Order: sequence, then C-alpha cells, then structure tokens
Amino acid sequence: MMRSLFSGVSGLQNHQTRMDVIGNNISNINTTGFKRVRVNFHDMLYQQLQGAARPTEDLGGVNPKEVGLGMSIASIDTIHIQGSLQSTGNQTDLAITGNGFFVLDDAGTQLFTRAGAFSLDAEGILVNPANGMKVMGWMAREVEGNSILDVSSPIGQLEIPIGGKDPAKATTMIQFACNLDKRTPELPDNPSASQVIESTWATTIKIFDSFGDTHDMQVEFTRVPGTANSWNATVVVNPQDVIPTNTSIGFGEEAPAAGGPQTFVVNFSNNGTLLSAEDGAGNVSGASGQVQMYVAFDVPNATPNEDGTPLRQEFVLNLGTVGGFTNSITQYAEASSSKAVEQDGRTMGYLENFGIDQSGTITGVYTNGSTRTIGQIAMASFANQGGLEKVGSNAFRSSNNSGLANIGPAGIAGKGKIIAGTLEMSNVDMADQFVDMIVTQRGFQANSKTIQTADQLLQELLTLKR
Repeated sequence: MMRSLFSGVSGLQNHQTRMDVIGNNISNINTTGFKRVRVNFHDMLYQQLQGAARPTEDLGGVNPKEVGLGMSIASIDTIHIQGSLQSTGNQTDLAITGNGFFVLDDAGTQLFTRAGAFSLDAEGILVNPANGMKVMGWMAREVEGNSILDVSSPIGQLEIPIGGKDPAKATTMIQFACNLDKRTPELPDNPSASQVIESTWATTIKIFDSFGDTHDMQVEFTRVPGTANSWNATVVVNPQDVIPTNTSIGFGEEAPAAGGPQTFVVNFSNNGTLLSAEDGAGNVSGASGQVQMYVAFDVPNATPNEDGTPLRQEFVLNLGTVGGFTNSITQYAEASSSKAVEQDGRTMGYLENFGIDQSGTITGVYTNGSTRTIGQIAMASFANQGGLEKVGSNAFRSSNNSGLANIGPAGIAGKGKIIAGTLEMSNVDMADQFVDMIVTQRGFQANSKTIQTADQLLQELLTLKR
C-alpha cells in the first residue's frame, strides 16, 4: 500500500517538472530563435514478487509478477526544428534557414546561437547588443589590392569600419566596345577643317592616376586614305592641357617611352569585326586573339623619378578579340558610338554601406562606386545538436554528447544559409503547448487521486483495531 503513495508522489513531482517546461515554452513564444523543449517519461524500478518459471514436461511456463514503483523523467529534449522567418529590414538582423548556429565570443568562451538580432558597437564590431557577445567569423586580407578570404584560418571578431577609406587605384585597363561607322567618308589629299571633323570619330573616357586624380584619355579614329577597312587611331591623355603628357603607345609589355608614337592602325574584316592593330614599325597585335596595346603618359604633379624623368603611368588599351563583336570595337554601317567603354581605376572612397549575402559574406559599398569584401560570418554545426547545453540569453554551449563544433562558411557541410534582414521566430506552437498543459494537468490530478485513495485505505486499516 505504501508503494502506491510513493508512485503517486513520483507522478506529482515529474508532472510538475513537465508543467515547468511547458510554462517556459509558453513564456518564450516570442523569443527570437528560441527552440521549444519537451519532457519524456519512463517507468521506474519494479519490485519482483515472483520470478518467471520455465515450462516443464507437466506444466507450462509462469510469467514474472512485478509491481512498479512509479515513474521518472526519461529525457528533456530540445526540438531544433526551423522557426518561421520574420522580415525586419534591418541589415544586421540575420536568420538561418537550415541547420547551424552563429558563433559568439563571450569574453573568451565560445557559445552558439540561432538568434541573429545583431548590431554594430561604437568600434564597428558586430555584436549581440543584448549582452555584448561578439559575432565570430573571418576578416578579409588585402593582397595586392584585392580582398582575400581565408576560411581555413582561425575565426575572430568581425569589424565593419563605417566611414573607412578605400584607396585610390590607378587605371590599368581600358575596354573598348564602340562602333566605327563604315559609311564615314575618306579624307581627300588636302582636306578642309569641316571634312576632317566629318571623317573623324573621337571618344573620351575618364581615367585615374595613383592619387585618384582624373584625366581625359581621348582616342580619335580617322579612315586611312585608300583603304576600305582600316582606321588611324591617335591616343592622347589630357589633350586640353598646356603642358603635354607625352602620351605614347607600344605593343610590348614594357611602358612605352616618352616621345614614342601616338598613332596606330586598326584593321577590320569584311564582316565588320576586329582583325588586328599595328604600329608604324609593322608590329601587329591580334595573333593571340586579343587585340591590345600599351599606353603610357606623364603623370602631372607627381614626384619625378630618381633620374629626374617624369613619373609615367601605363595601362592596357583593349580593343577586343579577333572576330568578336560583343566587347570589341566594330565597323558596321551604323552611327559611330562609344558605348560600353570601361576602365578599372577609381578615386578614393569611404565606406557608406554594407550588405550580407546567403554565404555570410560581408561586402562593403564605397562612395567611389567600388565594392570590397570585408569579411564572412562563421557558422557551426554539431553531430548531435540535441546534446547542446542551454546557458541562457538564447545561447548554447557544447557538451560531451554534442560533439565538437564544425565551424565553416554557411551552405557548406550541412550548414544552412543566412538570410539578412530577417529574424528566426520561436518554434513554440501555442496550440500544442495548451494541449500538453491539459494532459499534464490531468496527469497531475490523477496522481493526486492515487495518493488520496491510498491514504483512505490506510485510514480504513487503522480503524480495524476499534
């Protein structure tokens, strides 16, 4: 009889624990990134009144007689299913679709979370503003002017330097894709000024030196007399300046010396596509399929070289590919144009905005129009994410049964993708929790009735002596 009392007590205690878990779930129904928890029960030890007996020649077997001693909690599991995504429009709010966790640094302790309500602190560090934990990832390194990400290196804090500088870059390549009108008339032997203007097509593009200062590079195309598909091209940098920049061209990879030729000839096929380019010495560009030449000019207001000669800047003038027409100069019977002329130089700029893509890569947008990779957010996955320990503040830490954290970029090795401007909501289902609450309440009441009935039986037993 006493066994029933203690069985009822175990039922009361463990149903109360289940009610505590349900209450915690409901209280966190609007907690960002919260994962609901469930309680599983199992029966406890049994007192054996009679053991089992095997069959004999005369009698069959006998089953064991056992009386249970109540129930206990088998497990309290965290359910790591995906929560709904809520759009916020805040660029530092991040959500994960799929498996994985953000990695946080809590004063040297590595923690993990699904709650991506992040922001920048006063030093531009990406942090959780609720507790100051730093979001971990990889910062890009500058290698020869390019941003390189090494995700095999150790993770560290992510700094987004709003207002930081992007250095100026000298122009190293200019891409032509213009058209020269096949119908342009040839120049006579003694042309007038109007005839020269009518037979010449000039295109100008802004280029940059190493200081970020702009210069006008002008190319004038004129039909070669007596030819059907050839044009003279003259290249001049800053043609309006009083002091000449000594522009020169060449077909070698070395910078053309000052005082060299400024003119070359562009040849087209009968299909209107690019064929080759050649200088006055007979050097031809186009044998490799790419038609290009090297241009150099004196940089104004720059410190001279050690030998006293002016500092010269060189760049590649790319006319396109032999037989090409998409990104190449052409000769069709259409109006001459300078469409899609591109160059890779820029002036200095300041970081004014940034974006985060699905891989967690942080890309800065600068006032000079350039974009640069700043860093990448790290993600962690576990062999058994149910083995993680909750530490509060929407964070987890690894345990002996979770396995080691597999840290890497998003979208790789089973890790989900990052969605910027959204937050993952709690995965608590209110209807499900209310049903569990009713079941738990009835279980608690039933166990209390067990205790009451056992008490009444004991009371009856005590009255036998009267």
